[in-house]
Amino acid sequence: MFAQKKDRPKIGLVLSGGGAKGFAHIGVLKVLEEAGVKIDYIGGTSMGAVVGGLYAAGYNAAQLDSIFHKTDFDELLSDYIPRETKNFYEKRNDEVYALVLPFNKYKIGIPDALSKGLYNFNLLSRITRNVRHVRDFNKLSIPFLCIGSDIETGEQVILNKGNLARAMIASSAFPSLFSPVEYQDRFLVDGGVVNNYPIDEIRKLGADIIIGVDVQNDLLDRNALNDATKILVQITNLHSIDKMKENILKTDIYIRPDIKDYGVMSFDSGKEIVGKGEEAAFSVFERLKQLGAQSGNYKKPGLKNQTDSLQISNINCNKLKNYTKDYIFGKLRFKPDTKISYDQLQTGINNLNATGNFSAIDYYFEKNEEGDDLNLVLKENPTNMYLKFGMHYDGLYKSAVLVNLTHKKNFFKNDVASLDVILGDNFRYNFDYYIENGYNISVGFKSYLNQFNRNVEGQISNLDLNGLGVNSLNVDLYDFTNQLYLQTLFAQHFLIGGGLEYKYLNINSKTLANTDPKIDKSDYVSVFARLNFDSFDDVFFPKKGWSFSADIHSYLYSSDYTKEFEPFSIAKANFGVAFHLFKSANLKIQSEAGFSFGQKSVSFFNFILGGFGYNVSNNFSHFYGYDFLSLGGNSYIKSSATFDYEIFKNNHVNFTANYANIGDDIFSTVDWISIPKISGYALGYGLETAIGPIEIKRSWSPETNANYTWFSVGFPF
Repeated sequence: MFAQKKDRPKIGLVLSGGGAKGFAHIGVLKVLEEAGVKIDYIGGTSMGAVVGGLYAAGYNAAQLDSIFHKTDFDELLSDYIPRETKNFYEKRNDEVYALVLPFNKYKIGIPDALSKGLYNFNLLSRITRNVRHVRDFNKLSIPFLCIGSDIETGEQVILNKGNLARAMIASSAFPSLFSPVEYQDRFLVDGGVVNNYPIDEIRKLGADIIIGVDVQNDLLDRNALNDATKILVQITNLHSIDKMKENILKTDIYIRPDIKDYGVMSFDSGKEIVGKGEEAAFSVFERLKQLGAQSGNYKKPGLKNQTDSLQISNINCNKLKNYTKDYIFGKLRFKPDTKISYDQLQTGINNLNATGNFSAIDYYFEKNEEGDDLNLVLKENPTNMYLKFGMHYDGLYKSAVLVNLTHKKNFFKNDVASLDVILGDNFRYNFDYYIENGYNISVGFKSYLNQFNRNVEGQISNLDLNGLGVNSLNVDLYDFTNQLYLQTLFAQHFLIGGGLEYKYLNINSKTLANTDPKIDKSDYVSVFARLNFDSFDDVFFPKKGWSFSADIHSYLYSSDYTKEFEPFSIAKANFGVAFHLFKSANLKIQSEAGFSFGQKSVSFFNFILGGFGYNVSNNFSHFYGYDFLSLGGNSYIKSSATFDYEIFKNNHVNFTANYANIGDDIFSTVDWISIPKISGYALGYGLETAIGPIEIKRSWSPETNANYTWFSVGFPF
């Protein structure tokens, strides 16, 4: 029996850290509520800090169960950044390079952690929006504190003031998994390093009775220490395991769920772990009921969340050395005096994160008469140089290894220079220099060399193959292109731009060795304009989103090796949409078209269809059922539909049907709207890997009775 007091005893709850095993805290809270226990103080560490902080903010146990059930922990652990929040440069960075490493003072480094924890912070900021203006955790519905470890001094830091979401993130920043957190001038990691069970701190707040929930790992033997995570957890526990034995003796009601079969990363077993917490709490249910009776059988109400919107009056940011306010606003995609949703806020924060220009991103709100001031605290990434690597194989360019050097902050604020060198069967390079100015006009320069050797059927030449007595040409194509362009954001999401292009084409054929092997050797000058939008959640296996691109090139001048050049223009557009059908099934529909107009077009710029797996550039495009570069003309229309089913995680089977009409001037009559003359089909298997998709396609066409098997390995470039 607990000692009787004039007033009911003040009850403190202590929740230890333990990663995914901390789900057991939710089960314990369910039983505490069933017993009618009113909690007066909460202290937690790591996952205990997250569960305890949300409970102190007003959520009840059922609501916490729902929140954790809906959370995608794969995204949480990887610091997932939705693809649609990235600009076109950042999307390419994720869809070309398999490995990115810091490169400082000509030495290759490694990241300080797998994740900056920003996904977690965004999530916690959103669900603690009701208390976003609270700076003293004693003023929460239940007074709360959590523990952080100062990695510079080794000291314990009690986190009971400031931004609640940030405090929870700091307390749970497991070393090497999450980056250390700068919080109130301290450099913090997971509080479990120094104090995984803050019982003394809760006693000091005034708790008479302590209920403690212990989900900490026991020390493992060498046979069980078989991965890096377990070793890191063991190192963390070495200091705290003896201290926990002392703390158990100080605990009035000690609850230890039987979760020895689960690990700190067992997030997929959350429901079972919650159940283990309930079982452990029910083992002391009679003692809890006594406390509940003294609390008047308290029933904790659920939290009624405020509306999911913010009136942003001002946007304040710490002074930055290399990035302008326009750049920051351009990334946020909203300005002061704007009403936004939390989705818009998180999209803007993700945009900033996707740049890689900031090693830490923090934000908090201050209330004013008109709404909220958004205060950004950004730490510029000291690394301004990176080495990036990729590898790929396809049937057109064959095997290739990509080495990239990227350097930021070269001559101007907000600029980036990137050089790809592609080694393999066909040497290529790609150089980009870009100065990004957000909503204002941005400036860029691009230079690339593209070359390959391939048998073609004449679509990229102006030669009459029948007259030459051959069916196809073995062609060496050398394409050297430079572009200078301006672009900006249109309607916040569309990228619109235009510029000047110089192209040098050198095409020759060994097939013509007995005559003139040179097909073209000309310089071309053109002006161009383009419009792009892309919200696909994944470029290779999309489940949702849509994309649109349009491009027009007007060729004004040529050195005219063939003596046939006259000014002309080429226009093309591409539209695609993806949507979820059922379970793991998705459908992507895509249509594209292009045509030339003006004087007679140059056949070297014709639209070329065929093959699969190569990086689509110039006017080349995939087409199932036909070999590489086997269909061509100065105008075309193509549609395709792909049904994709993810049979299990990252493994896909898919079926594609594509149809086209292609030829010279097909839009000059209404024949182009007739039944497609060209069709093809493909059955494929795809595997998502760290180096990019690995795909095999078996394709065929009823028109030719030909069939092909194609392989594509890695991100295409």
